[in-house]
Amino acid sequence: MIFEKVKEIIAETMGITEEEIAMDSHLIDDLGADSIDAVELSISIEETFDLDLDDDDILKFEKVSDIVEFLENNN
Repeated sequence: MIFEKVKEIIAETMGITEEEIAMDSHLIDDLGADSIDAVELSISIEETFDLDLDDDDILKFEKVSDIVEFLENNN
């Protein structure tokens, strides 16, 4: 469930299809995320899951699975 929502957020934020996103996709290397995408993703995640991310949390997100794992443990 969380993975599906995260895929939706990433696809919408980065202008890609959900089919391009796998649990082990690397945000930068595989999906082409840049610093602006990272900020937009963090804002969308905060709004969707009603939580506050600090800079340390955001910097730890290298793969989609990192985001999903964080949300499973903190939501």
